[in-house]
Amino acid sequence: MVRGPKERKERALGVRLQLKGERCSSPKCAMVRKPYKPGVHGQSRRRKALSDFGLQLMEKQKCKVSYGITEKTLRQIFRKAEQQTGSTSELIVRALESRLDNTVFRLGFAPSRSMARQLVRHGHILVNGKKVFSPGFEVKNGQTIGVRKESLEHVHFKNIKESLKKYEPVGWLQVDPGKIEGKVIAIPSDMEPPFEIGLVVESFSK
Repeated sequence: MVRGPKERKERALGVRLQLKGERCSSPKCAMVRKPYKPGVHGQSRRRKALSDFGLQLMEKQKCKVSYGITEKTLRQIFRKAEQQTGSTSELIVRALESRLDNTVFRLGFAPSRSMARQLVRHGHILVNGKKVFSPGFEVKNGQTIGVRKESLEHVHFKNIKESLKKYEPVGWLQVDPGKIEGKVIAIPSDMEPPFEIGLVVESFSK
């Protein structure tokens, strides 16, 4: 497992995973400043060509780091998707995108999924008016996600209304900047994660 600071994880995996929010899209991004593996010899060594098994593990690691989930959670998502009708790959991505912490991130309430997880765990986020403390809570079509009124005094939400006015959410979500509220208006679809989901599926299918 890749451990350490968020940007170190991205450098180890060789891909931008938006772990640091807006910083990942700026010149300050570690992948821009240091586009090589971390460590003393990172700059002098080329990335090794991986075997099929190595590629599967790499893509699975990207998936776990991107969404901030454990091996156990990803395996549970895979098993549930495998039992359903339809493309296992698409069902896995849909399940990942339907997590509450990811939805909070996609709504623009947090600059990263890790910050979104903290907001959920600390009781700042409401689903249909009720506090939900589980980052892995599965949001459903028609549900409303908002910020607890008392939490609007938190420093994180100081300029949230202004930032939401400029924010364009993904197609399956709708945002009301005035209410600091979002709504799930469709099932997550047409998402392009920064990893090869087919290889993730293969890693579990053996």
